[in-house]
Amino acid sequence: MTLKEWSEELVVHPLVSDRWEDLEALLGSRGACAGCWCMYWRQTQREFEAGAGEPNRFALRKLVEIGKIPGLLAYHNGRAIGWISLGPRQDFQRLARSRILKPVDEQDVWSVVCFFVAKEYRRQGLTVHLLQKGVRYAASCGAAVVEGYPIAGKSGNTPVVFLYTGTVSAFMKAGFVEVARRSETRPIMRYYLKKQI
Repeated sequence: MTLKEWSEELVVHPLVSDRWEDLEALLGSRGACAGCWCMYWRQTQREFEAGAGEPNRFALRKLVEIGKIPGLLAYHNGRAIGWISLGPRQDFQRLARSRILKPVDEQDVWSVVCFFVAKEYRRQGLTVHLLQKGVRYAASCGAAVVEGYPIAGKSGNTPVVFLYTGTVSAFMKAGFVEVARRSETRPIMRYYLKKQI
Protein backbone atom coordinates (compact mmCIF):
# COMPACT_ATOMS: atom_id res chain seq x y z
CA MET A 1 0.00 0.00 0.00
CA THR A 2 1.31 3.46 -0.90
CA LEU A 3 0.87 6.75 0.91
CA LYS A 4 -1.61 7.83 -1.76
CA GLU A 5 -3.84 4.90 -0.85
CA TRP A 6 -3.91 5.57 2.88
CA SER A 7 -3.18 9.31 3.15
CA GLU A 8 -6.82 10.10 3.96
CA GLU A 9 -6.37 8.08 7.15
CA LEU A 10 -3.24 10.06 8.09
CA VAL A 11 -3.47 12.75 10.79
CA VAL A 12 -0.76 15.03 12.13
CA HIS A 13 -0.62 16.56 15.62
CA PRO A 14 1.85 18.79 17.48
CA LEU A 15 3.88 16.95 20.12
CA VAL A 16 2.34 17.88 23.47
CA SER A 17 2.76 16.11 26.79
CA ASP A 18 -0.29 13.88 26.21
CA ARG A 19 1.41 12.49 23.11
CA TRP A 20 4.85 11.90 24.62
CA GLU A 21 4.43 8.13 24.91
CA ASP A 22 3.56 7.99 21.19
CA LEU A 23 6.89 9.65 20.36
CA GLU A 24 8.74 7.24 22.66
CA ALA A 25 7.11 4.29 20.90
CA LEU A 26 8.07 5.67 17.49
CA LEU A 27 11.69 6.56 18.30
CA GLY A 28 12.31 3.41 20.32
CA SER A 29 14.75 2.80 23.13
CA ARG A 30 17.63 4.39 21.19
CA GLY A 31 15.78 7.66 20.70
CA ALA A 32 15.84 7.16 16.90
CA CYS A 33 19.64 6.85 16.66
CA ALA A 34 22.44 6.61 19.23
CA GLY A 35 20.46 8.21 22.03
CA CYS A 36 19.76 11.38 20.05
CA TRP A 37 16.14 12.00 21.06
CA CYS A 38 16.13 14.82 18.51
CA MET A 39 18.44 16.96 20.65
CA TYR A 40 21.43 17.10 18.25
CA TRP A 41 20.52 20.48 16.74
CA ARG A 42 19.50 21.97 20.08
CA GLN A 43 22.85 21.40 21.80
CA THR A 44 26.57 21.93 21.42
CA GLN A 45 28.59 18.85 20.46
CA ARG A 46 29.87 18.53 24.02
CA GLU A 47 26.35 18.74 25.48
CA PHE A 48 25.04 16.24 22.97
CA GLU A 49 27.75 13.67 23.61
CA ALA A 50 27.36 14.02 27.37
CA GLY A 51 23.60 13.65 27.08
CA ALA A 52 23.35 10.74 24.65
CA GLY A 53 20.61 8.41 25.79
CA GLU A 54 18.52 9.05 28.88
CA PRO A 55 19.67 12.66 29.52
CA ASN A 56 18.66 13.63 25.97
CA ARG A 57 15.30 11.90 26.38
CA PHE A 58 14.76 13.85 29.60
CA ALA A 59 15.83 17.12 27.94
CA LEU A 60 13.34 16.73 25.09
CA ARG A 61 10.56 15.71 27.45
CA LYS A 62 11.27 18.74 29.61
CA LEU A 63 10.82 21.01 26.57
CA VAL A 64 7.43 19.40 25.93
CA GLU A 65 6.37 19.66 29.57
CA ILE A 66 7.08 23.41 29.70
CA GLY A 67 4.85 23.94 26.68
CA LYS A 68 7.35 24.01 23.80
CA ILE A 69 6.27 22.23 20.62
CA PRO A 70 9.47 20.64 19.23
CA GLY A 71 7.74 18.98 16.30
CA LEU A 72 4.79 17.15 14.83
CA LEU A 73 3.74 13.50 14.88
CA ALA A 74 1.99 11.75 11.98
CA TYR A 75 -0.48 9.00 12.88
CA HIS A 76 -1.97 6.16 10.89
CA ASN A 77 -4.70 4.04 12.47
CA GLY A 78 -3.94 5.61 15.86
CA ARG A 79 -0.22 4.80 15.77
CA ALA A 80 2.55 7.42 15.49
CA ILE A 81 4.45 6.58 12.30
CA GLY A 82 6.36 9.78 11.49
CA TRP A 83 8.07 12.73 13.15
CA ILE A 84 9.25 16.13 11.97
CA SER A 85 11.26 18.40 14.26
CA LEU A 86 10.93 22.10 13.56
CA GLY A 87 10.78 25.48 15.24
CA PRO A 88 12.23 28.98 15.20
CA ARG A 89 15.84 28.86 13.98
CA GLN A 90 17.10 30.37 17.24
CA ASP A 91 15.95 27.21 19.06
CA PHE A 92 18.74 25.26 17.35
CA GLN A 93 22.07 26.48 18.67
CA ARG A 94 24.08 24.14 16.46
CA LEU A 95 22.83 26.04 13.40
CA ALA A 96 24.22 29.27 14.85
CA ARG A 97 27.67 27.67 15.09
CA SER A 98 27.65 26.10 11.62
CA ARG A 99 29.86 27.54 8.90
CA ILE A 100 27.89 25.70 6.21
CA LEU A 101 24.39 26.38 7.59
CA LYS A 102 24.92 29.91 8.92
CA PRO A 103 22.06 32.36 8.25
CA VAL A 104 21.45 33.28 4.62
CA ASP A 105 20.16 36.74 5.54
CA GLU A 106 18.54 38.66 8.38
CA GLN A 107 15.05 37.17 7.97
CA ASP A 108 13.42 35.37 10.87
CA VAL A 109 13.01 31.78 9.78
CA TRP A 110 11.70 28.52 11.11
CA SER A 111 14.00 25.52 10.65
CA VAL A 112 13.15 21.91 9.82
CA VAL A 113 16.00 19.88 11.29
CA CYS A 114 14.94 16.25 11.53
CA PHE A 115 12.61 13.49 10.33
CA PHE A 116 11.98 9.99 11.60
CA VAL A 117 9.65 7.53 9.86
CA ALA A 118 8.71 4.05 11.06
CA LYS A 119 10.54 1.46 8.96
CA GLU A 120 7.50 0.00 7.20
CA TYR A 121 6.32 3.47 6.12
CA ARG A 122 9.58 4.67 4.58
CA ARG A 123 10.04 5.54 0.87
CA GLN A 124 6.32 6.22 0.40
CA GLY A 125 6.32 10.03 0.47
CA LEU A 126 5.60 10.53 4.15
CA THR A 127 8.48 13.01 4.50
CA VAL A 128 6.86 15.25 1.88
CA HIS A 129 3.55 15.03 3.73
CA LEU A 130 5.27 15.93 7.01
CA LEU A 131 6.97 18.90 5.34
CA GLN A 132 3.65 20.18 4.00
CA LYS A 133 2.07 19.89 7.44
CA GLY A 134 5.15 21.48 9.01
CA VAL A 135 4.88 24.49 6.71
CA ARG A 136 1.20 24.90 7.63
CA TYR A 137 1.99 24.64 11.31
CA ALA A 138 4.81 27.20 11.04
CA ALA A 139 2.45 29.54 9.18
CA SER A 140 -0.12 29.21 11.97
CA CYS A 141 2.61 30.31 14.38
CA GLY A 142 3.38 33.42 12.32
CA ALA A 143 6.42 32.19 10.39
CA ALA A 144 7.28 33.98 7.14
CA VAL A 145 9.99 31.56 5.97
CA VAL A 146 10.56 27.86 6.62
CA GLU A 147 14.06 26.55 5.99
CA GLY A 148 15.52 23.06 5.68
CA TYR A 149 18.95 21.49 5.31
CA PRO A 150 18.53 18.28 3.29
CA ILE A 151 21.20 15.93 2.03
CA ALA A 152 22.00 16.33 -1.67
CA GLY A 153 23.05 13.36 -3.77
CA LYS A 154 21.65 9.94 -4.58
CA SER A 155 19.50 9.09 -1.59
CA GLY A 156 19.18 5.48 -2.79
CA ASN A 157 22.88 5.01 -2.05
CA THR A 158 22.77 6.72 1.34
CA PRO A 159 21.88 4.72 4.47
CA VAL A 160 18.57 5.90 5.92
CA VAL A 161 20.24 6.85 9.20
CA PHE A 162 22.10 9.64 7.38
CA LEU A 163 18.96 11.08 5.76
CA TYR A 164 17.48 12.37 8.99
CA THR A 165 17.47 15.97 7.67
CA GLY A 166 15.55 14.88 4.56
CA THR A 167 16.41 14.79 0.86
CA VAL A 168 16.45 17.56 -1.73
CA SER A 169 13.78 15.77 -3.76
CA ALA A 170 11.38 15.67 -0.79
CA PHE A 171 11.86 19.37 -0.11
CA MET A 172 11.34 20.21 -3.79
CA LYS A 173 8.13 18.17 -3.91
CA ALA A 174 6.90 20.14 -0.88
CA GLY A 175 7.53 23.44 -2.69
CA PHE A 176 10.90 24.46 -1.23
CA VAL A 177 13.57 26.19 -3.35
CA GLU A 178 17.32 26.22 -2.91
CA VAL A 179 18.64 29.58 -1.68
CA ALA A 180 22.25 28.80 -0.74
CA ARG A 181 24.83 26.01 -0.94
CA ARG A 182 28.11 26.29 0.92
CA SER A 183 28.75 22.56 0.68
CA GLU A 184 28.23 20.26 -2.29
CA THR A 185 26.04 17.94 -0.24
CA ARG A 186 24.17 20.37 2.01
CA PRO A 187 21.97 23.00 0.36
CA ILE A 188 19.78 25.41 2.30
CA MET A 189 16.21 25.29 1.02
CA ARG A 190 13.31 27.59 1.81
CA TYR A 191 9.57 27.81 1.58
CA TYR A 192 8.38 31.42 1.52
CA LEU A 193 5.05 31.82 3.29
CA LYS A 194 4.89 35.55 2.75
CA LYS A 195 5.68 37.41 -0.45
CA GLN A 196 9.25 38.69 -0.62
CA ILE A 197 9.86 42.40 -1.21
